[in-house]
Order: sequence, then C-alpha cells, then structure tokens
Amino acid sequence: MSKILIKNIKIVNEGKINSADILIGDQRILKIDQNIDNTYNAREINGENKYLFPGVIDDQVHFREPGLTHKANIHSESIAAVAGGTTSFMEMPNTKPAALTQELLEEKYVIAANSSPANYSFFMGTSNDNADEVLRTNDNKENICGIKIFMGSSTGNMLVDNHLVLNRIFNESEVLIATHCEDERIIKANLEKIRLEKNELDPADHPIIRNVEACFESSLMAVQLAQKNNTRLHILHISTAKELQLFTNFIPLEDKRITSEVCVHHLHFTADDYAVLGNKIKCNPAIKSKENKEALWEALLDDRLDIIATDHAPHTKEEKFGSYEQSYAGLPLVQHGLQLMLHYYKEGKISLEKIAEKMAHAPAKCFQIKDRGFIREGYFADLVMVDMNTPYTISQDNILHKCGWSPFEGFTMPATIEKTFVNGYPVYENGKVDASYRGMRLKFNRS
Repeated sequence: MSKILIKNIKIVNEGKINSADILIGDQRILKIDQNIDNTYNAREINGENKYLFPGVIDDQVHFREPGLTHKANIHSESIAAVAGGTTSFMEMPNTKPAALTQELLEEKYVIAANSSPANYSFFMGTSNDNADEVLRTNDNKENICGIKIFMGSSTGNMLVDNHLVLNRIFNESEVLIATHCEDERIIKANLEKIRLEKNELDPADHPIIRNVEACFESSLMAVQLAQKNNTRLHILHISTAKELQLFTNFIPLEDKRITSEVCVHHLHFTADDYAVLGNKIKCNPAIKSKENKEALWEALLDDRLDIIATDHAPHTKEEKFGSYEQSYAGLPLVQHGLQLMLHYYKEGKISLEKIAEKMAHAPAKCFQIKDRGFIREGYFADLVMVDMNTPYTISQDNILHKCGWSPFEGFTMPATIEKTFVNGYPVYENGKVDASYRGMRLKFNRS
C-alpha cells in the first residue's frame, strides 16, 4: 500500500481542532505536522476546508450473519458502515445460531475476515444455560470486545433471568459486560393491560408497553449486580431520563466501572414521530416522550452518557411495515449516524470535538481498544474526511443497507462523508466503497 499525504486538513481530535498535514503509511499514522514535504512518493490529497475525524467506532450493531442474511450480512452492512464513516464495529450475538459457544463466536470472526471492509469485533452471547462457556472468554480477553447479556428482555433463547447465572457471570467475568436492560415482566403486564383496552395496537403504544419503568428496573438491577461484584458494566441504548441517575460524571471515563451508551435514534426521534413514521421507528428500547430525549442530550453533553452508537438493526420492508404486533423492532442506522450528529452540530447542539469524543475516543477508552480511536502518530489510520459544506440527501439511490430503507429517507444532512480510511486504506471515496478491502480484528489492551 502506497503512502498517503493529506494536506491542510482541519483535524478534530482530543478536544481540539488544528490545521495540519498528516502522513499515512504501513496502515498507520506516520506523522502529523505543519507543511510536511512530500518526499515519500505519497499520494497527495488536498484537505483544504475539510475536516478529519478519527473513524467512528460503533459499539452496537446487528449485522444478522449467520442465519438472517435475507435482511443483512456482515459484508453488506460493513459496506454501509464505511460509507458513513464507521471504521470499526462491535456486533451482537443474537444471530441464528446465536453466538453462545466460543466455536460459534469464532465462526463469525472468520466470516468477517473474509468479507468486512471495516474492522470488527463480536460479543460473546449468554443464556441461562451457558455460563461455563461464557466465562471461557476470560482466556481470550485481548481478542473479544465483551460479553452481551439480554437482562430481562427476551430475544430468542438469549433471555437471561436466572439470578444465580447472572450473579456468577457478573462475579467471574474479567471482560466488559454489555447489557440490554428492559424488564420482561413489566413489559408483559403492560401489554396485557393495553390489550384489554384496545382492539388493535398501533406503533404509538410501543413506549407505553416498553415503558420507563421497564428500562429503569432492569438497569437498576444491572448496576446493583455490578456494584456488588465490582464488574466492568456497560449499559447499552439508554432511553429514559430516569435511568440517568444511575450514572456519574464525577470521575474520568478510564476510571469508571459502570458506563453507558446512547443511540442516535433516541437523540433524534420522540414518541410524537410515531404518528408519521409508525413502525419505521419501532425499536427496543422504545423511542419515548420528548422530555426523555431532552434529558438524554443533557446527560450526553455533561458526560453521564459516555458513548454514541447506532444499534443498527435492519429488517426487510415486509418485516417492518405490517401491523404493529407483527412488525419487527429495529432500525437501519449505521450509514447515517455520524451525519446525523453533524446535523446537530450545524444546529448548535453539539461540538465537533464532542462528536469525535463520543463516537471514537470514548469507545476506544471504554473497551480498551488497542491503537485506535484517536488521531495520533503510531495509531492505525482509521480516519474520516468530512465536507461540511456539501449537503447530502438520503434516498433509495444511496442507501447501502441491504434492507434498502432508512427512517431518514428524504432527510437532507448538512455534511457529506467524502473519504473513509480503514487502516490507512481509502476504502470509501468518490461515493464508492472498495468492497474488496478487508479490515482487521480489533485487539484490546487487557492484562
């Protein structure tokens, strides 16, 4: 791979924006400086009036392979990811079969090695019956992002509601535990109550069924288990104001034992949007009332919420656009998460520096990812060049998710992702992905 020299670019990194040149070679950032002379026979790129971000690290996606490839696969969704500036992803275990053994987990890594243009890692899955297998992850903690527990919320055979199993995994795990927190008992009770009141349910009932209490009670249990066992806990897709009392901003992220994530759709949509978008925004946990969105933004900006992710979860149009009760929960988002945050920058809601922090720096710190997440000499050159002056309208013609739809269709984003570099390779430029490139397995600094 030849060297690349990006000239006169505005680098958004570690709380600052500085204009500089950046030299890339041998997969890494070789030099960051003013006026680097091109004595390296490097391909030269003019970065004038453009911004360079560290590549987005999305810590929660569902790419559906194996077993659900009629709606997505690792190849198709990682193509969408790099087109949107995501250079690394961490994928969830609820595939078919679910990644409930170390052998099944490794099979997903083999698929990614042969098909993903983005860098990748995969969570080990849990059930009520596989604690011994889950804890084998301790022997491979430098190579696996973490353990995923669906706490109290059902997804296939991955509901974990056995308190003995939960306590053992929280006590013995040496790697980060990521949780989906919704209380299934509360959800079922809400569903039965509303069925007695209505003949037919509709999408606006979703946040009533999967309500604030269902989220809070499950998250509270996870926090209590983590505090009892000194577990490294990361709670995914926080969606309520009430849950925010469980998190702190009094200590640096590197020292937190309990961290949290917010997703782009919970920062953008509210329950009012069901009237227009219906099942298009049906997801778990549910998109809730406006006051929750406002509280999430406040907590994101004051660092009680640590990471911005997408929870990219594609389904086919047929699976989404039927009746409410038959519609699958999940939104395809990985291609447009960074652009949506740039929209909020233009709106004055968030700074560019904060976007880089929450979408790249913080995931790298939280998961202890080796040599990624920052624009630093010696780090892998996972980079995104953004044109802040060229709007981008999302349409059928440019959606790359295999499912072929987006809840943002017709929305004009204020910025365009111009180029994405994965390990120094220009995997996306001129509106096209080089789908032949293969990313790398993420490594983690864990002793």
